[in-house]
Amino acid sequence: MIEATTMRHAIAVFFALLFALVSAPAAMGAPAARELRYGDDNIAVAAYLEQDAAAPDKATLALAFTPKDGEWHGYWSNPGDAGQGMRLDLDLPPGWSAGEPLYPVPTTLEIAGLMNHVYKGPYAVLVPLRRTGGAAPLGAVTGRVEYLACTDTLCVPQDAALRARQGGDFSRWRGAVAPPLDRAGIWETNARSLRIGISLPAGLAIGEAHLFLATPDEAAGLRPAYAGEQVFRRSGNQLVAELPLLDAPPGAYRGALSGILAIGDGAGVRFTARPGNVGLEGAEPLPGGGDGLPLAGLILAALAGGLLLNVLPCVFPILSLKALALARAGGDERAARGDALAYTSGVVLACAGLGLAIIALRAGGEQVGWAFQLQNPAIIAGLLLLAVALTANFLGLFEIPGMAIAGGGGSRGGSFATGLLAAFVATPCTGPFMAVALGAALVLSPIEGLAIFIALGLGLALPFLLIGFVPALRRRLPRPGPWMARFRRWMALPMGLTAAALGWLCWRTGGPMWLAALALVALAMLAALAWLGRQQPAAKSPSLGFLGVIAASALAIVIALPAPAPSAAAFGERGVLDAKRFSAKALADARASGRPVFVWFTADWCITCKVNESVAIERETTRAAFDKAGVITLRGDWTRPDPAIADFLARNGAAGVPFYLWFDPDAGPRQLPQVLTPDLLAEQAQGTTGPRTGQ
Repeated sequence: MIEATTMRHAIAVFFALLFALVSAPAAMGAPAARELRYGDDNIAVAAYLEQDAAAPDKATLALAFTPKDGEWHGYWSNPGDAGQGMRLDLDLPPGWSAGEPLYPVPTTLEIAGLMNHVYKGPYAVLVPLRRTGGAAPLGAVTGRVEYLACTDTLCVPQDAALRARQGGDFSRWRGAVAPPLDRAGIWETNARSLRIGISLPAGLAIGEAHLFLATPDEAAGLRPAYAGEQVFRRSGNQLVAELPLLDAPPGAYRGALSGILAIGDGAGVRFTARPGNVGLEGAEPLPGGGDGLPLAGLILAALAGGLLLNVLPCVFPILSLKALALARAGGDERAARGDALAYTSGVVLACAGLGLAIIALRAGGEQVGWAFQLQNPAIIAGLLLLAVALTANFLGLFEIPGMAIAGGGGSRGGSFATGLLAAFVATPCTGPFMAVALGAALVLSPIEGLAIFIALGLGLALPFLLIGFVPALRRRLPRPGPWMARFRRWMALPMGLTAAALGWLCWRTGGPMWLAALALVALAMLAALAWLGRQQPAAKSPSLGFLGVIAASALAIVIALPAPAPSAAAFGERGVLDAKRFSAKALADARASGRPVFVWFTADWCITCKVNESVAIERETTRAAFDKAGVITLRGDWTRPDPAIADFLARNGAAGVPFYLWFDPDAGPRQLPQVLTPDLLAEQAQGTTGPRTGQ
């Protein structure tokens, strides 16, 4: 069988050379390169340049290919058993360089037992351009591109002179490019196959999977049988692809491999993999489709997760006062709907903005996840001041437009600002349903990922949106009366507790001096708010402008403060379980011991993490069960940025914390729920397979 496949490969190369020779006489009398326009050749190409004035050191060149009709196709960088990838030669000014071309997800085309990696229909290749040093601005971009245009029976080499022009549909082209996973997988070989382990979120649906290997065979010393059957296995957040080889690899190459993993319906992800051992513990063959959640299921999970965020102590008071303000407004249907839409717009915009920031940073190689902004001490300080201001508002020190229960539903601008506020204070945690959705959002295409973040915002805004649009719900709200002022003051309690928790986090992050400086800023801010509150009764409406000035002044002072050094209190703690600090080596050593291992990742700014620790983890009953079963515990603290933890979370498809993994001896990891019940860990320890014998 190997000899037959090799013979087919040789025949394909022979015919490709023959087609090139047939085409040569027609090209000999023509210039070495010609500028092509749409419709002029079998596959026309046009070059477009995109430059951002805000980032003059970067630009993107797009090569848009358009086949003449439905019969012609182009090739991916690795064409497969036959064909030819694109060859690009650019004339760039000194100091400018071109990065690796970015391709959309290719498709397979099998002819006479030969597998090709092709594009049918229009497609675009994006080439990032970068400037170094004091080089001049980019200006014009010219060059030459060579590529192959084929039908099922005919191939024609083409070349074109390029002169980039402005315009083009860069938004659509970027959406078609396979997004990067950012974290390397693992590859290994045996005498018959190449095995690649890739980290993908367990909730990501995989349909018709196919792995396209980009690394040239000659460089890697590997000769995959492209037309051979690819086998996929999955265990939680690990996907293992096995590709047959034509012969045994020489074993000399130990570098990185890369490529694109297609997951169905034109979607896929870019990956890199380094040599290592790919485990198959607990991995099961991937079904023909439907494994994981489809996009619609992920959107519903994000919607449900956003809905549950409303019960957090920092969000519930805001939602409650908005609902009461709407009830106070009476039966004005139009005003109620407008208020609800303004609030929803603020929430969705905040979640979409945060999602775009995460997607953009990860595309640039940053190791960030959900609530990454809370690893920045200045943002934590800003949230502390915000919580203090809200507590003062609930106690009646001043009024916030859109949340004033004494004067109706408030202004549309105030409701929009309140929506932004509710979304921002809800970001410290992930909860049920959110983990699967947000983990998948970071590896899907930018458009699909953004849809998940928008769904999260809609879920967060849904209760108030329903109150605004369903009169029956508004009628069920308690009638306005003096009790509303008392209720508002009671809502200061959970918001004050939130402020206290943020103060504790500031101490943990920057130490007592940093907290003392913030306390002085908070006192000055409260004095300004008290002055504003005395002016408001004489005004026609609460002054949103003065509030903005006070907020901007407080934040400016916080930003001007020296950046705090990490507090010693945030490191080296061992609670009831006496857990060791997480590292890749510590985990490897723990697993090598043959004992069960429990790994948990937490952060001081994560409310769900702290609740789980008090309810289920740091308990004497849990410690007793772990001691009896010989469980080793490791704790990863992500309060401040930690590349090792970020890498591990990303490799396991997690968008943030909390994140819990359980390892039985000689078995792969098992992810535990994000909300732990009191006896879950003790029962897990009691049901473990126990230590390996002979250890």
